[in-house]
Amino acid sequence: MIAIRFSGLRQNKPHEYLVRFLFGGAATVLAGLIAMRYGPALGGLFLAFPAIFPASATLIESHEKERKKKIGRDGACRGRLAASLDSAGAALGAIGLFAFAFVLWRLLPGHNPWLIVLAALAVWAAVSCVCWWIRRHRYAFRRRPARRLKLSH
Repeated sequence: MIAIRFSGLRQNKPHEYLVRFLFGGAATVLAGLIAMRYGPALGGLFLAFPAIFPASATLIESHEKERKKKIGRDGACRGRLAASLDSAGAALGAIGLFAFAFVLWRLLPGHNPWLIVLAALAVWAAVSCVCWWIRRHRYAFRRRPARRLKLSH
């Protein structure tokens, strides 16, 4: 179920927000330097990189490990699983971001920029949600193997 939990904001420590800010800033600066050296087309590709994803993935993994450690269990596997689920969501969002950029690229010159940005935002949301739905229900689309009957003597 998709939901917004504001309680998640309290789970992070202030230094974790700083780490995310620094990762995001470093990725943006790197994209700017690439754009200055090789042009805006290549720099824009690097700017589309989800800047805070590496920091978020490592923080999610460490949080899951801490939760399991509190109950006396090893949380390494659970931490990796939680980080991988976050990366899947980031990939789905990136597909939506591609759709957003495509709409802007094709419609922006010569049209009302505010309407085009709103339309691109709607396309991003729709594509991301459809991708999430497909991922969520992908097992329903697979052909299930026929069950074999066990014969007993």
